[in-house]
Amino acid sequence: MKTLADNKKSHFDYEILEKFNAGMVLIGAEVKSIRLGRMSLAGSYVVIEAGEPYLVGSIVPPYQPKNTPQNYNEQRKRKLLLNKSEIDYLVGKANQKGLTFVPIRVYTEKATIKLEFGLARGKKKHDKREAIKKMETRREIKKEMDKF
Repeated sequence: MKTLADNKKSHFDYEILEKFNAGMVLIGAEVKSIRLGRMSLAGSYVVIEAGEPYLVGSIVPPYQPKNTPQNYNEQRKRKLLLNKSEIDYLVGKANQKGLTFVPIRVYTEKATIKLEFGLARGKKKHDKREAIKKMETRREIKKEMDKF
């Protein structure tokens, strides 16, 4: 499984409670562009509209800028492919207060491109500060261990 795009802020800004995997409905030029690692998940989220999940706000630049259709939209909503039981479960969770769906990464599985997203709760400012302190102490310990 090769990671093609990563949302680096997802674990810092959110507490991931559960993870889900879904296929995405893409057009051919988007597939080529994503395989080159040009996709951006920053600021994107998953929403459920009319019982169907969509990835909103992700950016996929054109594969060949001079050869793209005039109506190509980099930030279009991309439908996610899940089982009916998974969608029903997500609809129930989406109605709970304080929970959201955050994309974590885009990866390949065999020949398909998949999205890993999580059911998340936003972190408070003091939780983020605590995470920064932990990262700094780990970095210092590793730095000291590398000396020996």
